[in-house]
Amino acid sequence: MRLASLFSGGKDSAFSLYLAEQRGHEVPYLVNVVPDDRASWLFHTPNLGCVPAMAEAMGKELVIGHSSGEEGSDMEGLRKALEGLDVDGVVSGAVWSDYQWDRMNIVCGDLGLKFIAPMWRKDQDMMLDQLIDAGIEAVIVGCYAEGLDESWLGRPIDRAAAEDLKKLRAKYGISVMGEGGEYESMALYSPLYSRRLKIASAEKEWHHGSGMLKVSKLV
Repeated sequence: MRLASLFSGGKDSAFSLYLAEQRGHEVPYLVNVVPDDRASWLFHTPNLGCVPAMAEAMGKELVIGHSSGEEGSDMEGLRKALEGLDVDGVVSGAVWSDYQWDRMNIVCGDLGLKFIAPMWRKDQDMMLDQLIDAGIEAVIVGCYAEGLDESWLGRPIDRAAAEDLKKLRAKYGISVMGEGGEYESMALYSPLYSRRLKIASAEKEWHHGSGMLKVSKLV
């Protein structure tokens, strides 16, 4: 099929896009909805200004939608971004959130598009291992759970990090994929990129046990 990727720049959207193309689908578009409210429940919000560099590295057309961050506006922003695209369906990096699953299915259903989520309800340890095996190179850019201290900001999600996340899960009950909002990530490379991206400019913000790496430039 011909698909659009719901692409936030994080590891899950990068991996789901890779899986879709590995299964023979054509994915010419990246769709990125930018909420005004960082607390949007439907969309990833950190460092969305870096998504154009990722689209360029993959040679894909970037379609940007906008939302206030409220539920209705999120859904309408997605609908408007998808309307008129020459696609049969949408691929998403959704893993476990019923909220995201339901609302994205509603929008796709309204537009007559198939909704494809290759990571949905899969074992999270397996997904994290397969993501690393596939060559997705991502770093953590947001920490919002006990056990994830400031040292995690900018840390690559590699084998060592995966093992440490599993240890934190045993102690604190976190999701190793960050599905409970424990952390956010940025994919600096996947096999679909023409080159590895590097963080050229960034600033750490840390307050009261949580924070983010604000990336202002990729090269």
